[in-house]
Amino acid sequence: MTAVSKVVFRTPPTAHLGALLLAVAATPFAFAAPGLFAIYLVPIALIVWVLRNRTTADTDGLVAQSLFASRTLKWDDLASLKLNRGRVSAVGTDGTVTRLPGVRLRHVSLLSTVSNGRIPDPAADPVSDDEESPATPDTPAE
Repeated sequence: MTAVSKVVFRTPPTAHLGALLLAVAATPFAFAAPGLFAIYLVPIALIVWVLRNRTTADTDGLVAQSLFASRTLKWDDLASLKLNRGRVSAVGTDGTVTRLPGVRLRHVSLLSTVSNGRIPDPAADPVSDDEESPATPDTPAE
């Protein structure tokens, strides 16, 4: 397995299609009266949100970027991950909860790889290769 040094989790680029369809649907309203062209600010804001909202994970830590804020967490400052309805949040050692945009439950294994095992991989086999489980006899119970 190859080592991963940096991963970026973001909203899929196909989300831009929703903003473009919204702009097309807003066109009749935009030209209905003077000043209503400001309705185009909604699709523009949606496009900016899709571009800005992301989580970057590298060997140093996590960077969670939302529309107006950014938060950096080192791996040593991370106490745990909070899973809520498929979304993932980082819980710091000081108790603050930071939502990780773009990170879903299926990405936790990838976070474990990037963090070099600092985050336990939930998909890993609980029995390691070094430990052998005791063999059970094949004799039926009497």
